[in-house]
Amino acid sequence: MRLLSLLLLTIFIGTSCSSQKTSDMTSTQMEYSAMSRGLYKKIVVQNKTVSVTNGRNTEAVESKIDDAKWKQIVAEFSKINLESIPTLKGPTEKRFYDGAAIGNLKITQNQKIYETPGFDNGYPPKEIEKLVNLLISFTKE
Repeated sequence: MRLLSLLLLTIFIGTSCSSQKTSDMTSTQMEYSAMSRGLYKKIVVQNKTVSVTNGRNTEAVESKIDDAKWKQIVAEFSKINLESIPTLKGPTEKRFYDGAAIGNLKITQNQKIYETPGFDNGYPPKEIEKLVNLLISFTKE
């Protein structure tokens, strides 16, 4: 009987932690931007919705994210240490001589903002590379 109670308690705690992470994602906003003199892209993801702006004077196009893609985003997001985001360094420095647009990832969670320093668009830091590539893929759809 104790074993059964322990097993049920473990399952209950595990599912409550899982649902807590999911509810955190509903209030989390991820914003990726890439800017240079001739380029402006802004991708905002929040609660299974994506808003894409391609150009400085254009309206944002909003659409729903399908469940499979949302699960990928949640999986990659869960691997990221939010506290380390401001210290990430890009692998290249082409943005210093107009060789690449300046990319930036900003995550807002629980009224706290975590923002990367600028990095080359297309060459994000390894720690956030998969998440950034998932966000960029919305501009290709």
